[in-house]
Amino acid sequence: MPRGWSIVGWDALLIGATVGSILAVAGGGEEGIRVVIRATARISVVLFTAAFVARSLSRAWPSPASRWMLANRRYLGVSFAVSHATHLLAIFALGGWSLAGVVTRAGVPAAALGGIAYAFLAAMTATSFDRTAAWLGPRRWSRLHTTGAYYLWAIFFVSFAPRVLQSPLYWPFAIVLLAAFVLRLSDRRLRRTAGFTVATAR
Repeated sequence: MPRGWSIVGWDALLIGATVGSILAVAGGGEEGIRVVIRATARISVVLFTAAFVARSLSRAWPSPASRWMLANRRYLGVSFAVSHATHLLAIFALGGWSLAGVVTRAGVPAAALGGIAYAFLAAMTATSFDRTAAWLGPRRWSRLHTTGAYYLWAIFFVSFAPRVLQSPLYWPFAIVLLAAFVLRLSDRRLRRTAGFTVATAR
C-alpha cells in the first residue's frame, strides 16, 4: 500500500481522473458540474472519515489496515483537502465563478457555514506540515484540529443525513459518519476513564 506523500499524489490523480471522466461523459454544463460536485463530496467524506477515525479505530480494532490509517492520517487529511478544494472549484463553476453567484445558489446560511468549514480546512491543511505544526505549538495545534474535525463532521452529517430520504445512495455515508462519531466519543471516554484511574492510583 502507498505511504506518505505518495498517498496524496495517487488520490489527486484519482480525483482528477474522476472529474475528467464525468465531464467527458456528462459535459461541462450545469448537469455535468452538479455530478462533479456530488462525486467530490462523496470522495471527500470517505477521505475525511478515514482521517477522523484513524486513531480511535487503531485502538478499538488493531490491525494492519487500522495501523496503516493511523500512520498515514496526515496524508489522508491532505488528500481530503485536495478533494474538497476540487469540490469548491466545482461549486464556483456552478455559480459562474462569482462569490455572489455561489451565495445566491446556496443561500446565505449555507454559504456562511460552508465558508467556516473551508476556513478550518485551510488552517488545518496549512498546519499539517512539521514546520507549521511546530510553529503553532502542540496545544494550539490540537485545539485547532480537534475543533475543525468536529465542525467538518457536523457539516458533512447535516449535508448527507437529510438526503437519505431522497436516495438510498446516501444511507452508507450517513451511517458511516454516525458510526465514526460514536467511535470517536467512545474512544475519548475510555481514554479519560483510563487517565482518571491512573491518576487516582498514584
